[in-house]
Amino acid sequence: MKIFHLASAALLLAAPFALAQTSTWKSDAAHSDVGFSIVHMGLDAVPGSFGKVSATIVYDEKDITKSTVNATIDVAGLDTRNESRDADVKGGTYFDTAKYPTATFASTSVAKGGSGLLVSGNLTIKGITKAVVLDVEGPRGPVTGMDKKPHVGFSASTTIHRTDFGIGANVPTMILSDDVKITINLDAAKQ
Repeated sequence: MKIFHLASAALLLAAPFALAQTSTWKSDAAHSDVGFSIVHMGLDAVPGSFGKVSATIVYDEKDITKSTVNATIDVAGLDTRNESRDADVKGGTYFDTAKYPTATFASTSVAKGGSGLLVSGNLTIKGITKAVVLDVEGPRGPVTGMDKKPHVGFSASTTIHRTDFGIGANVPTMILSDDVKITINLDAAKQ
C-alpha cells in the first residue's frame, strides 16, 4: 500500500513537468501575413496578400514533431493592389468571398526537413480540402515583445494548384498559371 501511495505521489509531482513540455502560441496580427503570387499571361508573377491570419501553435518543447498548427486566413481581405482586380478575384469565378470569406489550415504532422521543418496539413479553400506541405523556417527567437511575452518567428512556403480548389476553374492556364506560390510569415506570442 505504501508503494502505491509513493507511486501516486510521484505521478502527481511529475504531472506539472509533463504539462510544461507544451506551450500555446498565438499569431500577432500586426506582424503576421499570408501572401501569394501567380503568373499572368506567362509574363510576370502578380503578387497579393490576404487579410489577417489567426494561427494557434501548440509547441511541444521536448519533441517539435508533436507540435500542431491551426490557422484561419481572411480571404475576404485579399489585396492585389488593384481595386478592380480585387473585386474580380473576390467574386464567384475565383474565391467567392461572399460565400467563403475564410480559408483554414490544420496540421496533420510536423517533421524535420526542408528549410527546417515540414508541416503537413489540410488546407481548405472554398469548402474544398486538400493536403499540402509547408516548408517552414524557424522557430526564430524567442525575443520579448512590447507585450512582455516571448515571441517566435516562422516563415513558410508552399505551392498549390488553384484549380484543385475551384479557383478560376474555367480560366485557361495560358492566362493564369495553375501554380500559386504561397508565403506565410508568422510572429507568434506565447500565451
